[in-house]
Amino acid sequence: MTIHRRALAGLVALGSLALSSPLRAQGTGVVVEQPWARAALQGGNGGAFLTLRNTGTAPDRLLSASSPLARTTEIHETVREGEVMRMRPVAAIEIPPGGSVTLRPGGAHVMMTGLSGPLRAGTTVPLTLTFERAGAVEVQVAVQAAGASAPAAGHHAH
Repeated sequence: MTIHRRALAGLVALGSLALSSPLRAQGTGVVVEQPWARAALQGGNGGAFLTLRNTGTAPDRLLSASSPLARTTEIHETVREGEVMRMRPVAAIEIPPGGSVTLRPGGAHVMMTGLSGPLRAGTTVPLTLTFERAGAVEVQVAVQAAGASAPAAGHHAH
């Protein structure tokens, strides 16, 4: 193996290690785990999914999300209206102390609309989550294939 390939392999290993550790908001009990998104086209919409774990003793709420790659970013829920599933914005998502909330396809999620570039599988998307108590928390969201239904194997937490 050449020196360049060894160096590249080392950087990949370090990147994998960084993606496997949970991201804790400074001075709070909020932990963001397994952030992922589906691949999407430029100009289209993309969904981001993750688990929010509150290890603190006080409740917190996810109030908003933003990404520099989206014209608008909202917290959405999916609801059934008759025979039709619809997405609609919500004001906040409650995270009880000692509890967790998972944002997933077909449920609550972060909706990014008007993407300025494509979300390509194998890349990451910057996302800032704003909490009532924890404040702004920046995460890198791993992009999976367009039809993915869960984070990639081995993508434990971030």
